[in-house]
Amino acid sequence: MTAAEDHTPNAVVDVAVVGAGPTGLLLAGDLAAAGLSVTLIERRPRTAANLTRAFAVHARTLELLDARGIADQLVSTGRRIDRLRPFGGMALSLQQLRSRYPFVLITPQYETEKLLERRALSTGAVIRYDCEVTGLHQDHDSVTLDITTAAGPARQTARQTTRQTARHVVGADGVRSTIRQALGLPFPGQAVVRSMVLADVRLTDPPEDFLAVNGSADAFALVVPFGDGWYRTIAWHRDARAADTDPVGLDELRAITRAALGTDHGMHDPRWMSRFHSDERQVPHYRAGRVFLAGDAAHVHSPAGGLGMNTGLQDAANLSWKLAAVLHGHSPDPEALLDSYHRERHPVGRLVLRASGALVRTAMVSDPARRAARALGAAVLARSGPARERALGLVSGIGISYPPPPGTRRPTTAGRRAPDLPLAGGLRLYEALRTGSFVLITPPGRPTPPGSPLSHHHWPTGRPRTASVLVRPDGYVAWSSERADDAATASAVASWLLPQPAPQKEQQ
Repeated sequence: MTAAEDHTPNAVVDVAVVGAGPTGLLLAGDLAAAGLSVTLIERRPRTAANLTRAFAVHARTLELLDARGIADQLVSTGRRIDRLRPFGGMALSLQQLRSRYPFVLITPQYETEKLLERRALSTGAVIRYDCEVTGLHQDHDSVTLDITTAAGPARQTARQTTRQTARHVVGADGVRSTIRQALGLPFPGQAVVRSMVLADVRLTDPPEDFLAVNGSADAFALVVPFGDGWYRTIAWHRDARAADTDPVGLDELRAITRAALGTDHGMHDPRWMSRFHSDERQVPHYRAGRVFLAGDAAHVHSPAGGLGMNTGLQDAANLSWKLAAVLHGHSPDPEALLDSYHRERHPVGRLVLRASGALVRTAMVSDPARRAARALGAAVLARSGPARERALGLVSGIGISYPPPPGTRRPTTAGRRAPDLPLAGGLRLYEALRTGSFVLITPPGRPTPPGSPLSHHHWPTGRPRTASVLVRPDGYVAWSSERADDAATASAVASWLLPQPAPQKEQQ
């Protein structure tokens, strides 16, 4: 369903999500799967082609998709890259990642969007295409959006304005976010790289490595395969001054690529070419009352490392379960839980912005001494275990963690990513997370805390463990203890979840 048959424009829905890119689609699918009414509002027509910029899906994002039962479907659409070779140096193996997905998946963004759209619709989300938000008004109870939309199915020039009221709104509408502007929030930062060329091409002489990337004194280029005969190319030249709207020629792309890589790999038959500039920006607050910002609406940075779409999807995974817990009345402290979205994700956005900025600046150095230092740094990174692990953990998302809840005693695993732990009955943790609820793991024989809206599992009997672990719906540890008794476990669960009310018995 892609129209508002079930949610009429004037009906109050639980959440309105603005922007049907990957971030908005994942968020809408999560919320609808949690039993909430969700309307997703997208400015583009439903039939519009969507040859978009993102192409890399990292390990942590695949883990989150695995927790939704769709990771393997996405993996089948692309090509795995299990090693990286920064600046022509020694290869870094991604097989060292302690994940079910120790690779980078290369697949067009539209494949990710198709999968997430299918899931969102199957869980009951309503998607309203060809609708543009033109105003926002919020009070203590709800948010109302003014929406301009086509007057009829033929999408004639006549437009009409309707209103959509929701208990909460999420702006996932990109770098030019209408929601962010309506809130009056600044988007401080700067343009980092101008006149960068982006294209999908065929190659007669593909690179030996799956991924070719290098920067010379004057140029930078990246060539990466989608696995279906098409190659995504990103290229930049120091002397480029063209505006984003200026056309791109294949000869220009070939020349820049030859300057950076020494060859253009026989580029031909481009299906899509564009020019863009790269900004580094981040909104100071991810929450304003009942409105939240996620993805490029909240942060934007250089394409180095392929981190943009992944960071947005992880924003969505963090926010969706918190909104669901609050709207279902399961949170002991709703405002604190909603505030934790900004507290946890804003530092991650800042870290990604800095990391991607450092990568692009390193790639584009022209001074010989700095280029020599870059080569030395790449060699040290390849040989140093701790440095390599930190770098791969950041890029893959596996190493991202959150501060433990206030008052948590250290040392603690709270706030860290939970690995895909084996559970009793041959189940994996990320399969157990597909319910969308908290997962409690205890030794066999321990009782489930009464009334708690969670999924309770035990350690495998052949691998006895004394620890108890409570895992959040987004795959991060909420609480753990090596030897907690039943009362301590129940107390830890109660700090995150209110018991579900017992069903009332019918009077005779």
